[in-house]
Amino acid sequence: MKILLTGVTGYIGRRLLPVLLADGHEVLCVVRDEKRFDISPYAGMPISVAEVNFLDPPSLSNIPDNIDAAYYLIHSMSASVDSFEELEKKCAMNFRNRINETQVKQVIYLSGIVNESRLSDHLRSRKGVEDILTSGRFSLTTLRAGIIVGSGSASFEIIRDLVEKLPVMVAPKWVNTRSQPIAISNVLQFLRGVLGMEEAYGNTYDIGGPEILTYKQMLLRFAEIRKLRRHILNVPVMTPRLSSYWLYFVTSTSYKLAINLVDSMKVEIICRSNDLHEKLNITLLTYEEAVRQAFTVIGQQEVLSSWTDAQTGHALESGLSRLLVVPTYGCFRDERSCAVKDECKTLDRIWSIGGDNGWYYANWLWTLRGVTDKLFGGVGLRRGRKNSTTISAGESLDFWRVLYASRSNKRLLLYAEMKLPGEAWLEFRIRDNSLYQVATFRPRGLWGRIYWFMVLPFHHIIFRGMVKRIAV
Repeated sequence: MKILLTGVTGYIGRRLLPVLLADGHEVLCVVRDEKRFDISPYAGMPISVAEVNFLDPPSLSNIPDNIDAAYYLIHSMSASVDSFEELEKKCAMNFRNRINETQVKQVIYLSGIVNESRLSDHLRSRKGVEDILTSGRFSLTTLRAGIIVGSGSASFEIIRDLVEKLPVMVAPKWVNTRSQPIAISNVLQFLRGVLGMEEAYGNTYDIGGPEILTYKQMLLRFAEIRKLRRHILNVPVMTPRLSSYWLYFVTSTSYKLAINLVDSMKVEIICRSNDLHEKLNITLLTYEEAVRQAFTVIGQQEVLSSWTDAQTGHALESGLSRLLVVPTYGCFRDERSCAVKDECKTLDRIWSIGGDNGWYYANWLWTLRGVTDKLFGGVGLRRGRKNSTTISAGESLDFWRVLYASRSNKRLLLYAEMKLPGEAWLEFRIRDNSLYQVATFRPRGLWGRIYWFMVLPFHHIIFRGMVKRIAV
């Protein structure tokens, strides 16, 4: 079967891809920017890539007609506080219009559970997309999921941050809201199982785990699994804005995502009963099993995708290609070099930079910069990295985005996603038995130039020490 897979650079799509390929399907991956998707791990497999922006109707002509089925996994919740609902509707309409012109028989859409008369903006947006897709000429199968628990998922990482960093939590009243969490492995089983299942054509199914839990119960159970003693104090009055700031400053989430999540957390998301898991022979994992499974994956350094992969700032919306050529005109540069005796070990250190490994020199200054970034509404350092030794283009790395990563070319190029009065790049390259480290800053206006000279003393300390520590 030839399958169109959208959202392949996102959390679910990146994990669903190898499942579909293992089943022998031919997969066409639709991405907005080819540079953000590394196809090399799938060499020799029936996979192809088409560059399509669903907000740009002409680009949809890159989708061929001979598609049998499609997965719609496009979500914009972290893109904007106010406009994500409108963006999602536009994407859905453009997708529907193009797929109507193909031979697609089935579209599978992963949505959110909507069983309340009062919906959050996020859940109302998901329902709106579902209504748009339902009007297509194809058969729509909708899977409505609750909280997804898995290594790298937004829900898992937020709970992990809260539990592992706060012995005592002063929590808003939404911690008593009930939910029905589901393991990421079960979600993938459902997505795989309904493909080509004629009984599922035109039907909608709620999917969740076997337990109904409050967010407080999930936090405390998570703490038990991690063998941590935690206490949660409920505050009866805490506005959504204060709750969003609480999540934003304590966890790795962005403010845009935090405010939309808090809005959703006020609504109970409980599955309507169905027997889909029995028909597909799926064993539903408990919350504890899902959490333990996630930590097994983390421990084995096999985290395939993270919610931060899909998180994109405004500068990246036009694609990575625009940023791959580091500018020189009108820029400030800090260039360092150091002799290298062992290129392989030096590359290992470059490929392990950031996350739990830190930045090799003056980590307290990097931490201070991360805290400052959070205070000004940036992403901060808490995003970390998925794997401590491997990295590829498009991934997040603390408050950087990986633009280019090639061990064979001995080059790593990062782009800053922190709050800055300008744009910044950080490049590592090995050439002629030397490590070259270049920080480039393109200022925006007078304040950008003032900023560069204000941080110049700190750059001198950090970058001089870092290049010496990396070179082996």
